[in-house]
Amino acid sequence: MIDLTDPQIIAARSLLVGYETSTVLPTPAATRQALLMLLPAIDYLMLGICASSWTEGLLALKQYSQALNLPLLLPTPELTGAVYIKFNPRLPNCYASAYQETYRGVLIAAQSDDLTKLNEMFGHLPLDLFSDSID
Repeated sequence: MIDLTDPQIIAARSLLVGYETSTVLPTPAATRQALLMLLPAIDYLMLGICASSWTEGLLALKQYSQALNLPLLLPTPELTGAVYIKFNPRLPNCYASAYQETYRGVLIAAQSDDLTKLNEMFGHLPLDLFSDSID
């Protein structure tokens, strides 16, 4: 069991919860490390992907699913223009819809049945956070 009062865990939560409002964004490596550090304190995750295109959204879905050890379920049908992809691997359910807002990135809903674990929203994290091309 992860200790939520551990200073490193507190720092990781702070980095992810305050990601969008931070005046200096953390490095991709620090963001990835913080997210992966918190996984043991989360029962399941849901992803909300706000992307400029279908291709960009699917790539983010695939990369996040692989990095977070989630099963991959692809939405259908393919859409044109900006998309919002919602992925709940617990159900499992994945759908896409047209997206009119300007936000881009990945929202992660950390969910836990156990109240001593995390129940928080992180994001909008970078779409390409788990891309091999990021240092």
